Amino acid sequence: MLSRGDDFVFAQNIAQVVAFLKLNEKAGPVLTPAQLVERMERFIDAALRIVPQMPDAQLETLTPNRPRSYARLAHHMFRICEAFTEVADGKFFDQGLPGEVKNPEEMESTAALADYGRRVKTTVETWWATTQDKGAQAIVDTYYGKQKLHEVMERAAWHIAQHTRQWVMLLGMHGIAADRPLGDADFADLPMPKQVWDG
Repeated sequence: MLSRGDDFVFAQNIAQVVAFLKLNEKAGPVLTPAQLVERMERFIDAALRIVPQMPDAQLETLTPNRPRSYARLAHHMFRICEAFTEVADGKFFDQGLPGEVKNPEEMESTAALADYGRRVKTTVETWWATTQDKGAQAIVDTYYGKQKLHEVMERAAWHIAQHTRQWVMLLGMHGIAADRPLGDADFADLPMPKQVWDG
């Protein structure tokens, strides 16, 4: 959170931070909602390729710098996109929503995780095919204030993208070459963190 006197802004939306600091910078999503949906589906497809490459015996291993199991991270990748569709349908976006696990059996094996991921992809495809708001202009309620759906959509896209980068690194730590990992072109025009893991 940034504050100035009695005024403050949650540092979760780059455009709002730029406006709060009165910077002469263009901010906000570069990609259109249609492009962001395509990216989201591309990242889900990547996760569907690389998650099953991890041996099931490693799923309870904890990720670097954070007490989160590999199984939770893999589930979280897909859940981010599912949670986005719930927010688009009017659900309040609280901090725990993208990390929610409704069915622990979805994390019992990489096969179960992949099954969950395929269901999430269908959910995203169905949402996009049926939404009347193709410009993602709806205003939604989030824990960091009211946001345009387009902004939340971009956040979901780069969020899963970042975790696919992390999963590729985890595979490498176990001597496994990721199947067709994503590259710079896949991440272009998204506000991706520079580091794969937080310091």
